[in-house]
Amino acid sequence: MLDQIATNNKKIYIGGDAITALYCRLSRDDDMIGDSNSIVHQKEMLSKYAKDNGFKNTAFYVDDWYSGTNFNRPSFMDMMNDVNAGKIKTIIVKDMSRFGRDYIMVGYYTEIFFPNADIRFIAINDQVDTISVAENDFTPFKNIMNEWYAKDTSKKIRAVFRAKGNSGKHLSTNPPFGYIKDPNDKTKWIIDEEAAVVVREIFDMFLSGTRMPEIARILTDRKVDTPLIYAMKRGWKIRKTSEFPEIWSVPTIKGILDQYAYTGCTVNFQTTKKSYKNKKQVRLPKSQWVFFENTQEPIIDKDTFEVVRKMRETKRAYTKFNEQNMFTGLLYCADCGARMTIQRVAKNRTIDNFTCSTYRKKKKGLCSAHRILVTHLEKVILQDLRKVCSYVFLHEEEFVNDYLQESAQTSLKLQEDAKRERTKAKRRIDEIDNIIRKLYEDNVSGRISNYRFDQLSKTYDDEQAELKRKIGELDQAISSAAQSQDNLERFLKTAKSYINLETLTPEILHSFVDKIIIGETEKYEGKKMQDVTIIYKFVGAVNLPQYDCY
Repeated sequence: MLDQIATNNKKIYIGGDAITALYCRLSRDDDMIGDSNSIVHQKEMLSKYAKDNGFKNTAFYVDDWYSGTNFNRPSFMDMMNDVNAGKIKTIIVKDMSRFGRDYIMVGYYTEIFFPNADIRFIAINDQVDTISVAENDFTPFKNIMNEWYAKDTSKKIRAVFRAKGNSGKHLSTNPPFGYIKDPNDKTKWIIDEEAAVVVREIFDMFLSGTRMPEIARILTDRKVDTPLIYAMKRGWKIRKTSEFPEIWSVPTIKGILDQYAYTGCTVNFQTTKKSYKNKKQVRLPKSQWVFFENTQEPIIDKDTFEVVRKMRETKRAYTKFNEQNMFTGLLYCADCGARMTIQRVAKNRTIDNFTCSTYRKKKKGLCSAHRILVTHLEKVILQDLRKVCSYVFLHEEEFVNDYLQESAQTSLKLQEDAKRERTKAKRRIDEIDNIIRKLYEDNVSGRISNYRFDQLSKTYDDEQAELKRKIGELDQAISSAAQSQDNLERFLKTAKSYINLETLTPEILHSFVDKIIIGETEKYEGKKMQDVTIIYKFVGAVNLPQYDCY
């Protein structure tokens, strides 16, 4: 076998047939203890031991800054590949903790795998040698203590991490695309204007109705640097790579549109890890996030971000021609309360209309069509927006007085209605829990089949999930109903910015409108009439007369 020499983490073959593997590992936490656990120290100890005890053809396998709580480490896997290939006959480590801190896996390798593979395993400081006649009964307890140490260290780190997060400091190592660390204070972020221009453009395109795949295509065609390319060009440390780093993807666009930090706030505890052994990140529910306002200069104003968030939350629907409609998700039936869904006449691509989803997808007798053409709807909404904006501009004082007088009564009624609905939904959730429990008992006892159990439990699970979603919306409604003055100021600001409104765009629509309630078409003096009630953001409904159907 030819001699091979390499440096750093590469293998070093000195000669002979069977390799003596000298395994070194150091995690970030171990490094904090001092030089005694350093990679250099481990290499020196292992080399001396191998030389003093006559081991030849040694090869270093080094995992620097890798946790011992799992065995998914690059050099460890290389070593095991060489074991499986029959190249290694001896493995030497400084102590059992360098090999690993999961006592189950350490026990599996040292007591089952290595003996079956005729591999000699030596842990110098723990006096473990698998060919020794004398058994070391204390070794399993050492492995348990090593894992306990890892668990205890993880707990302490989590406590420090949580304390830091609750103090309002950024927990992420690198700022999001659009920010850089302040050179005068590394704990703070400042705007990176070159990247921030791209961030603002992405928000503007989405507000204008451009879909995320189209935004990605436009930026790629223009050869705009992706966040990954942007970081690579500046020599910044990156955690993830890509086969095609120059191509903008939908997940990248989505990540930018989701980034609350652009409003100037810090949001901590959005993710967590399953355990000290499992490093996979898990997304936490928003109720567990912690917000800190005004921690850096905003790139996107809060109102714009909220409009985008609302548009993102709305379930997008497309016609058979794959064209998006800006009213999707905003329209509701006045009678049954269901959402209106879009339809298109295939022979005439200029005709879109919305219809009650109950009428379309369920039994016709449960509700009527409440059909309204998109062209008519655009005219009605634009006309009302012009009227409201003009009135606010010319008669602001009257509008404020009328709003404040009515809002107290409306707010109280909304809160009472929402609380009543919330109580009803919560009661039904509890009922479903009892039903599912009873179904489970019937299934175990054999009174109902597995198929029937799965079918019924899925139905109830779906109903329960919908009720929980509804409770979330009701909680938000209860909270927002009590913010009259702040809501009024935000509405006035929005209305004044659109005093010369000429056309209706997705951005304008979602800036103003929370929902639109569509009544059924009726005949009055030979004309078709239809009630359209617009629920404006921040101020609720503004009384509208009936509009002629054009």
